[in-house]
Amino acid sequence: MFDSAASVSKPIPSLPSPLLVHSLGDENRSVLSLMADTEHIYAGGQCQDISVWSKQTCTLKTSLRGHTGSILALELAEEKRWLFSASGRLIHQIWSTASFEQIYVLYPYLETGAGDLFSLAWNPSLQTIYIGCQNTSLQWFEFSEDQIGQRIKETSSGVSTPSRKVHKFFDSYPQYTHKPADLFANNFGSFSPPSSEKGMNTASAFDIPASNVIDSAHYGYVYCMAIVPSSRAGSDDPLSPSGRCQQLLTGSGDETVKLWNCMSSGPKLLHTFECSHGAVLSLAAKSDTVFAGCQDGYVKVFDLETKTLVRTIIVQENVDILSLSMIHADLFTCSANGQVQRWSPSFNCTSTWKAHDGIVLSSVITQSTEANGFVLVTGANDGFVKIWDIAVPLEANDSEKFIDNSIVDLNGDDDHDVLTYALSTFVSIPSVSSDPLHHEDCRQAAMWLKKCLHQLGAESTLLPTCEMGNPVVLATFQGTQGEQPKPRILFYGHYDVVSAPRDGWNSDPFTVLGRNGYLYGRGVTDNKGPIIAIACAAAELLRRRALGVDLIFLIEGEEEVGSTGFMDTVRKHKVFPHSLPRCTATYSQQAQIGSIDAILLSNSTWITEYPPCITYGLRGVVHATLAISSGAPDQHSGIEGGAVVEPMLDMIRLLSTLTDSQRKVAIPGFYESVRQQTEDEKQLYTLLSQVTRSPGSVLSSRWREPSLTVHNLAVSGPGNSTVIPGTVTAQVSLRIVPDQDLESVSRSVVSHLQASFNSFNSPNALSVTIERTADWWLGDLDGPWFNALESAVHEEWGVQPLRIREGGSIPSIPNLEKEFGCRALHLPLGQSMDRAHLPNERISLANLRRGKSVVERFLAKIANVDIQR
Repeated sequence: MFDSAASVSKPIPSLPSPLLVHSLGDENRSVLSLMADTEHIYAGGQCQDISVWSKQTCTLKTSLRGHTGSILALELAEEKRWLFSASGRLIHQIWSTASFEQIYVLYPYLETGAGDLFSLAWNPSLQTIYIGCQNTSLQWFEFSEDQIGQRIKETSSGVSTPSRKVHKFFDSYPQYTHKPADLFANNFGSFSPPSSEKGMNTASAFDIPASNVIDSAHYGYVYCMAIVPSSRAGSDDPLSPSGRCQQLLTGSGDETVKLWNCMSSGPKLLHTFECSHGAVLSLAAKSDTVFAGCQDGYVKVFDLETKTLVRTIIVQENVDILSLSMIHADLFTCSANGQVQRWSPSFNCTSTWKAHDGIVLSSVITQSTEANGFVLVTGANDGFVKIWDIAVPLEANDSEKFIDNSIVDLNGDDDHDVLTYALSTFVSIPSVSSDPLHHEDCRQAAMWLKKCLHQLGAESTLLPTCEMGNPVVLATFQGTQGEQPKPRILFYGHYDVVSAPRDGWNSDPFTVLGRNGYLYGRGVTDNKGPIIAIACAAAELLRRRALGVDLIFLIEGEEEVGSTGFMDTVRKHKVFPHSLPRCTATYSQQAQIGSIDAILLSNSTWITEYPPCITYGLRGVVHATLAISSGAPDQHSGIEGGAVVEPMLDMIRLLSTLTDSQRKVAIPGFYESVRQQTEDEKQLYTLLSQVTRSPGSVLSSRWREPSLTVHNLAVSGPGNSTVIPGTVTAQVSLRIVPDQDLESVSRSVVSHLQASFNSFNSPNALSVTIERTADWWLGDLDGPWFNALESAVHEEWGVQPLRIREGGSIPSIPNLEKEFGCRALHLPLGQSMDRAHLPNERISLANLRRGKSVVERFLAKIANVDIQR
């Protein structure tokens, strides 16, 4: 079975692990939190102490004692030389990193009601510490000079007003003393007075007032926080990008990340990002990009400016991401299986290694003792703090080239690497919809595509079709939010392929082979290659924060066998349920398509090898099965020949009534509705005949004139030359064109065949079954959508594209047009010799890449189209 969890990124390079500089710690103690400054590494864990390690000597310098519970979070205010620590016992402490003495104690509002203090973030511009609590509240306290000075003044003058209420448990004495609880009980060593030289005493404690609390800031524990722009070591963020004040990010068990403006009056909620992949356990930020580490191995990447999902990184499924760290634009993910992985700005994994024999719970980037060097410090439940010498990117915007020569220089356009690698993986899944033996392969292809689109930045899901039908993949790339409604473009495609018998192939049909500028493999042109190219176009626009439309992918798995159940699924999931708010996580799981303004597809080829083309018309089709039966078993021609009315002779005679001596369809009224050719069309066919060196009449007969085909005859019995078959069947199709009516043609076929057969006065029985139908389609050549697409092709290729039609049929296109009340556009990426459905199917690598660029241009052009809904 195919591994549906495969990444769309390139395979992880077999690079050496970063050099392990040193291991610190006690294997019996978990390391829950880490922080580092220029001289020291601070490690907090279950031991209730904070270990202070010297960077220079890698020895334990001291331990900070005072907490009575596990140290869940550490934070630095480097400009003040303060270390903040938060405990599972509801006490928040501030230590001097110069003297290693406790200088302040900060109690959360409601104390025990706040629960464990999971996360901390320091805002240097506002001199404010933010605390994420177990009770879902967000609390903060400003350490301004006026605030601290007033508190010291009160305590030094003997003001007896307590800074907080006495707690009957934490401020109690042992029972045998029979003493009432008071603020100075100090049973847990939490309130040891600082040295008298500093003129401070145990009154240097603060309570967070009720005014500094946002209750239910989330609907889950507030596990993690980050300040943007970041001032952490390894960050190259400007102090205030785009003139923006500092902002706070909070991540929670409610599967959301919230963005807050840091105001002097307190945080103000700006936006909520829905992650929809379990609890958000870790956060990191780079300028306007936010990384949210979630349960089950997912990292969601959001853009702060456009408020959009940029990408989803699947690190390793079902393995929680418990810590994230960044150096410049490179991301380090630390997982519950002990693995650490490094990711480039283009979301490729550039390194992976086993860092611990336990769960990696914490990490931090800090300067090393070497000049201009940096190290990654990791802590785990194996009790060890490990220091890794990491390669530093040469430039913040070019972090795929490293100082360390052991790192491979990844040359070339990374998006193209994603395109070809993803396509190779996609093609390797033999999703042959016509073969029941490949039913599971089709499901695996749908699952892989869902994850592929999700990694590229879409919210994706699978929609069920009919019983035993292959699922539909629905994915939405959300464009930048603006004041005006965004155009919503539906991209239609199919992940199923026709069978690929090995005879005639020069290579394995389900292994992509690159040769002389072409990629060979079943489905590379019909239709997997175009799907991946257009998905990469959307991902590139997202990465540039330039996607101004919503692009909805609707990819079915039964196009090659008639799209059974596809339109029923579309109708079921077409609109939003009125009872369900769009902002909820449940809404995203409902997977509704919503309104659509235009439809895009790419499922055919050019008329020649060059120049590029745009398809603006398709013929429709009526597929019928005819069966004539004698009601008797097969007979021997030597015994019964001449004595019976043979079904085969009736079938031959009946089929002959379908056409006349001029090879025209003989069904009465068949041509009455056919649209006449215009002068513009005649000129177009003249131009196309020059390009193809074929008569314009031949092109016209293939594209805009109806036709009839008898596909095969089948007989009951062994089919040898001595048998009179008791039953004979034939498959017939009629291609229809504008303005023939699909239903009328279907009825007239049945009635004509039945009337003709009745005139034979045969004792045999006839049955006619319309197996499947598809309407014709004709695009709007004068509309803004077509003009934008034609302009995009012209700009990319430097030539005016040819306007062509196709003789084949795509059932879903006219159906989708009618369902959503909008027009469709057809951008072929294949060339005339690409052999779709035949051995050695191929597609030009240049066509894939330039097709991706065309779609990027097209989506940019239509972003400003005025939408009237």
